[in-house]
Amino acid sequence: MAKPLVAVLSGAGISTDSGIPDYRGPNGLWRRDPEAEKLVTYAYYMGDPEIRRRSWQMRRKNRALTAEPNAAHRAVAELERSGVPVRVLTQNVDGLHQRAGLPDRKVLELHGNVREFVCTKCHARGPMEDALARVEAGEDDPPCLECGGILKSATVMFGQSLDPVVLGEALSISKACTVFIAVGSTLQVQPAAGLAGVAADHGARLTIVNAEPTPYDDLAAEVVREPIGTALPGLLSALAGQYGG
Repeated sequence: MAKPLVAVLSGAGISTDSGIPDYRGPNGLWRRDPEAEKLVTYAYYMGDPEIRRRSWQMRRKNRALTAEPNAAHRAVAELERSGVPVRVLTQNVDGLHQRAGLPDRKVLELHGNVREFVCTKCHARGPMEDALARVEAGEDDPPCLECGGILKSATVMFGQSLDPVVLGEALSISKACTVFIAVGSTLQVQPAAGLAGVAADHGARLTIVNAEPTPYDDLAAEVVREPIGTALPGLLSALAGQYGG
């Protein structure tokens, strides 16, 4: 039997067990503090120095920079090590799939990452730790050292478009995969959410693992409401038994 390509679309829910809060869940950040959304909205960020100062303070406290992978991240990496072709399409910016052992080339970060900063003017990049060290040293809104432009994290903010190359690769994987597992995502943020529909339309077996209903549940062959930390390892272990080796 030919090995299937397994695509895993991961959202914030896969990382909550690592201590990173989600955004749109019942206790999500945007529901608790709608003002916080301005800190990650491009137009507000670029137009308001106070928003940028608050954003830098938020980055200093960002748990994603120090979080450790949990059982769900490790289960995805173990599936890949079992010999099953795996690609992760993640809406997360925390890098935990890679820290769990998945090769960089097998992870598409649809919304960028928090591990780097980028200049909005000259596009220079560097480690986030370097920018945060400048904030710790007293710079409220550190400018680019190359051109003086505004720095931000290398994430896709609200109001920014996804990288067309990354999105194109994600679409190709969604069309080609045999199994598509959406885990910890409300499947509400487009265009990433639409990948589940693309996969189902192209014949993939769609499984959704999420605490709350999603707009794509009707297309799924299986909907799992159990906690991700136990449900996903079980699902992926069964796939490894079926297709691995």
